[in-house]
Amino acid sequence: MNKYISIFIIAFFISNTANAQGLMGKSETVFTHQDTLRGSITKERAWWDLKYYHLDIRVNPADSTISGSNTIRYKVLNTYNRMQIDLQEPLKISKVTQDGKELKYQRDGNVFYIDLVAPQNVNEIKEFTVFYGGKPKIAVRPPWDGGITWSKDNNGKPFVASSCQGLGASVWWPNKDHMYDEVDDMLISVNVPKNLTDVSNGRLQSVIDMKDGTRTFNWYVSNPINNYGVNINIGNYVSFSEVFPGEKGDLDCEYYVLRDNLEKAKIQFKDAPRMLKAFEHWFGPYPFYEDSYKLVEAPYLGMEHQSSITYGNKFKNGYLGTDRSDSGWGLKFDYIIIHESGHEWFANNITYKDIADMWIHEGFTTYSECLFVDYYYGKEAGNAYTIGIRKWIKNEKTIIGKYDVNFEGSGDMYPKGANMLHTLRQIVNDDEKWRTILRGLNSTFYHQTVTTKQIEDYLSKNIGIDLAPFFDQYLRNIRIPTFEYKFKDNILSYHWTNCVPSFNIPVKVTLNGKEQWLKAQVEWTNLPQTSKDLKVEVDKNFYVNEKKGN
Repeated sequence: MNKYISIFIIAFFISNTANAQGLMGKSETVFTHQDTLRGSITKERAWWDLKYYHLDIRVNPADSTISGSNTIRYKVLNTYNRMQIDLQEPLKISKVTQDGKELKYQRDGNVFYIDLVAPQNVNEIKEFTVFYGGKPKIAVRPPWDGGITWSKDNNGKPFVASSCQGLGASVWWPNKDHMYDEVDDMLISVNVPKNLTDVSNGRLQSVIDMKDGTRTFNWYVSNPINNYGVNINIGNYVSFSEVFPGEKGDLDCEYYVLRDNLEKAKIQFKDAPRMLKAFEHWFGPYPFYEDSYKLVEAPYLGMEHQSSITYGNKFKNGYLGTDRSDSGWGLKFDYIIIHESGHEWFANNITYKDIADMWIHEGFTTYSECLFVDYYYGKEAGNAYTIGIRKWIKNEKTIIGKYDVNFEGSGDMYPKGANMLHTLRQIVNDDEKWRTILRGLNSTFYHQTVTTKQIEDYLSKNIGIDLAPFFDQYLRNIRIPTFEYKFKDNILSYHWTNCVPSFNIPVKVTLNGKEQWLKAQVEWTNLPQTSKDLKVEVDKNFYVNEKKGN
């Protein structure tokens, strides 16, 4: 929900690469027919609304296979008889049934077109079941190049997990694999070998001992969930729990770790309730009280699976023991617990409709780290952390990606996105109002999929400024706006340069040690001064450059 010494820096090198040319950066990626099928709302998707899944699978670590079925319930929006279901190679569908009858289907790469026989009447609730199996793609560098991780713990027991953001959940189970349509609720049934435990999303409803010696874990998710947020975690787990007294009452918190790591986890996972306290303050109530909060050890670094946050930070503070901000504050908390849990608000509660708008997840969640530091260690500490992560900004490609082809933007969405939001906080210049705006985002777009425009419009309205040029500058442009000034004959002249037209944000400066707000625009503005000499400094909390002109 999402990296040299932090998650976001690795994304620079392993996600969509392109050469930066001109002001916007130029992508040389060639998109394929499969990219369009994966990333667009096709006719075969648009006519039906997803309501419910029952994913019922058997996971066999011995031969790295997954087999089973997904029952899909939907509402008919428009009459049509062909449906798109996604399942990535090499997995195969073996049968599709509706109303007790087998249906015909055709494969086009990672897409299956299912021909429905029964009448599809508008507003009718229907369901069908897809049976499938095979050996899913093995994760190469999870979670960034995901799939299924088949590993073993230090005692030689299977340690298995899924991770699939961007790649898509269809890498391991059949579904409507587009972010615009979230399922309303879901049952996840996972059959595993005896003496292993599966931890998935939501609440555990039952564990059934099967006649063949295996066990089936049934997890029910009562809230809407995006496809990549669905997960399996299978291992020799032990657990402990606590209750967090939150804004909506008691929140059940459950922690699952490998048996050998129990004592370390009891110490390290104390950051979980600290996180909940800080983020409920800034963002509002945890969005999934009904489904609990879980932190689950995984055989990779971590991922924001809804109500089932995966963790692999080796029980260290910082990012694998390092401070990505070099401010010192990054070692005060466990990066993965804070960052991945922050996604419960920005990714799982508020979810992008198209991965091109992935900054909504990663910009806000990287900024949540800054607010966590602010909450516990003070505003100056939070500022230092935020400014510190600027060193990772490349400004080689725009933050907004390409729409309708499943293509995310630059990894700058992490540090630059956070610093864009930090700059907005300075413009608001009222921390309580800023907190109200952040909380309002999570209530206004509660359990919704959204576009960048919706977020832009909300912020413009609630801040009271037309922020269209501001967002064009930071999201759709690779230049850093520059506050240029000159002083001659007791006149301070200043303006914005290296920016989009109409970039006109106010900026806080220090003039000979005295703070002052200036309404800078692209055009030059003149301000008389009484001093013969003038020292000008732009507040470092603004992500801008400054330049003294001639």
